Amino acid sequence: MTEEQKRKQWFVVHVLSGQEQKVRDNLVKRMKTEEMGDFIYEVILPTERVSEVKRGKKTESTRKFFPGYLIVNMWLFDDPTDSKRVNLVDRTWYFIKDTSGVIGFAGTKDQPIPMRDSEVAALLNQVREREESVIPKISFSIGETVKVADGPFENQSGVVEEIDPERGKLRVSVSIFGRNTLVDLEYWQVERA
Repeated sequence: MTEEQKRKQWFVVHVLSGQEQKVRDNLVKRMKTEEMGDFIYEVILPTERVSEVKRGKKTESTRKFFPGYLIVNMWLFDDPTDSKRVNLVDRTWYFIKDTSGVIGFAGTKDQPIPMRDSEVAALLNQVREREESVIPKISFSIGETVKVADGPFENQSGVVEEIDPERGKLRVSVSIFGRNTLVDLEYWQVERA
C-alpha cells in the first residue's frame, strides 16, 4: 500500500459530547508520546467563530460544526478497496478505541466506514473558509422584526428588508419620526425582537 493510499483514509470518530476538544488534545498528545505519526496524520475538530450581542456588547465564541464528533485522517485499513474491510491496522484501531472519551467510529456497529473523497474535500474547504471569518450566531430572514442593540438607533424596532451574508450586514427599515428609514447595520448590532 502506498503512502498516498494510507493518507487518503478519513474517518468520523464519535466522542463524548462536550469533550471534543479534550479528546482531540489527548489524541494529539498521545500521538507524539506513542510515536503514532506514521499511522495517524491529522485530528480535526471542525469549528467556526460566531458573534452575537449580549447585554449590548458584541461577543465572539467558537461553535462546533458536528458536536460529538472528530474527523481523523489515519491509516486504518491495509486495503481500502476490500469491501468487507476485515484487514484493520490493529495498532491504529486500538489506539483510537482506547482513548478516553472515544465512543467509537461512525459506520456500522463493528466496521468503520471511511469518508468519500468528495466529502473530505467539502469538509476541509468548509473548515478553511470558516476559520477566516466570523459569522453571526443567529441568522435573519427578510420580513423578520428585529431590535437594534447598538448604535444611534438603539432600542428601536425594525423590519429586515435586505440581507448581505458575505459582508455580515442587514438593511433594516426603522421608524424615525413616523417615517420608515432604511438603515444599514451589522449582524451583531441587532437581535431578535
